[in-house]
Amino acid sequence: MQQSTFTTALLRWFAQYGRELPWRGIGDPYGIWVSEIILQQTRIEQGRDYWLRFMERFPTVEALAAASEDEVLRQWQGLGYYSRARNMHTAARQIVAQGGFPRTIEGLRALKGVGDYTAAAVGSMAFGLPAAAVDGNVYRVLSRHYGIDVPINTTRGKRTFETLAAELLPKTEAGTFNQAMMDFGATWCTPKSPRCLDCPVAESCDALRTGRTTQLPVKEKKLKVQERHLTYIYIRCDGMTALHRRPAGDIWQGLWEPLLVEDGRLPELGCPLTLLAGRVKHVLTHRILLADFYLAQVEQKPDLPSGYIWIKEHDIIDYAVPRLVEKMLLLLPPESRDA
Repeated sequence: MQQSTFTTALLRWFAQYGRELPWRGIGDPYGIWVSEIILQQTRIEQGRDYWLRFMERFPTVEALAAASEDEVLRQWQGLGYYSRARNMHTAARQIVAQGGFPRTIEGLRALKGVGDYTAAAVGSMAFGLPAAAVDGNVYRVLSRHYGIDVPINTTRGKRTFETLAAELLPKTEAGTFNQAMMDFGATWCTPKSPRCLDCPVAESCDALRTGRTTQLPVKEKKLKVQERHLTYIYIRCDGMTALHRRPAGDIWQGLWEPLLVEDGRLPELGCPLTLLAGRVKHVLTHRILLADFYLAQVEQKPDLPSGYIWIKEHDIIDYAVPRLVEKMLLLLPPESRDA
């Protein structure tokens, strides 16, 4: 099958089976950009609802730029990978400062948190720029169809697939073709149980012909997953609780959390500690967190390390916290949550 035939087949497939998503066809670079940042590490089912809420709260790039970091993180809460939100906030201020969205790939790439894929996706969909957006779905489709076994997580693999995607890209329909490739990989040429029997390019698929569908694409071995043990202590004192903002250089930068202990030694707070849950598992990239949750109900505020602040318990909803801490808050007895 010629490249142009492959491209034509994918565009025809997309016209019939492409997903209906709220940011498609809007022509607004801001809305498209927000969707791409949200979907970097988020399933589309979850991302759709977050996009709708985020756009309602920050309907323009100017509104996002004018917001505080706490406001942005609070709206992002639950999505994880919070550096995305901080980078997007910084980029919004870059965009406003330069008078609007850049209309070149180089200009988009210069925005904080925008890599090659996001720049190509936004540029092609918002401005019709002839740039191929290559993500995991595209790697999988091209690797299988063309029988490419170069590891996709290597420099050589990245270069190989970007070159091929650029050759296949119809310059006048770049945005549509990029979306077709994304959707085809996400819904048809899936990691497991791909729909090979009714695939529009089955006849020319090398992986199907050679029985290598489950073997492609190829990845080099991943980094070893490490475990990290956390102990959180929720302190309640006369309707107040203590929080600390996480520092830079670690997970969840800028988010808030209760008293944290990582050396395994529980502090002396002047009261018994009530175990809310033990060994709660929370999975991050290349890391598994195992957390113990405790409740301490004290009559006097204990001495805490520097950086902790006291707030009214019912005000905690105004502070962006990691998903793991959200799990802890749900376990608190009613008298602690509703004080």
